[in-house]
Parts: sequence; structure tokens; C-alpha cells
Amino acid sequence: MKSQKRSVGTRTLEAQERLFRAILSLRTQQECAQFFTDLCTPAELEALVDRWAVVGLLNEGLPYRKIHELTGVSVTTIGRVSRFLTAGNGGYSTALERLTKP
Repeated sequence: MKSQKRSVGTRTLEAQERLFRAILSLRTQQECAQFFTDLCTPAELEALVDRWAVVGLLNEGLPYRKIHELTGVSVTTIGRVSRFLTAGNGGYSTALERLTKP
């Protein structure tokens, strides 16, 4: 993660769009695993996995402390995930909905 905050310029937005297109090009779970293992450090990938696990547990209605006990994720991170789940950009909700449809 970059230590200094900077405004998001055109170049950064274009790079972000290319990243999202690359992710959308992946066709299998194995391809996703390979891509994200190459893209992320083990700690970054673990953080993504932890956050997604928290989303599922929050969706099940578990309290923060129980989620912390089950996952080891800090209560602060659980709170952040919860805020984005309820008042974020809708990404978590969209993915949850699509994964739970029959």
C-alpha cells in the first residue's frame, strides 16, 4: 500500500479499469486463484479472504465478537466491512446475491 495519499489521476483510473477488465477475463476459480496469488502478497490475499469471510458471517447475522472468535479478524475490521456491506457501493451485496441465487 502506498504511504502517501494522492489524488486519483487519469493514469490511475485507466490502470484500475485495466485491472478490473483483467479480473473479468478470468474464467475459472483456478484462474482466479493463480491471478490473485500472483497479484497479491500472501498477507494481502489473506486480508481479502478474511474480509470476504466476514461478509458472509455478517450476512448470517452473527455478532462482531463471535465473528472475531471464528476468524481472528479484528473487531475494527469487522466494523469497516459491516459499514461497507450496509452503506458502501453495493459490491458486497451484489456478489452475495449472485452467489446465493439458485
